[in-house]
Amino acid sequence: MNIKEASQQTGVTATTIRYYEKEGLIPAIDRNDVGVRAIDDRIIRRINFVKTMRAAGMSIEALKEYIRLFDAQEDNTAQQFKLLNE
Repeated sequence: MNIKEASQQTGVTATTIRYYEKEGLIPAIDRNDVGVRAIDDRIIRRINFVKTMRAAGMSIEALKEYIRLFDAQEDNTAQQFKLLNE
């Protein structure tokens, strides 16, 4: 789906989705042959996660750290839990 459809599905503006991508809160979005973002379910889930965590009051910086830990190869469960508690 394109960014407009993703915006409608998630309730997050296209501008915010672009910001999330730029800041690394969501993975880089693949683009089709003409350069239009091709957003899949994995990206939609991440957008919804970020939206939920922001609504819960998590700062952008803490969220970046949480996502970095979550995406890492090693088990960072304790550090993730600590960030959530803070």
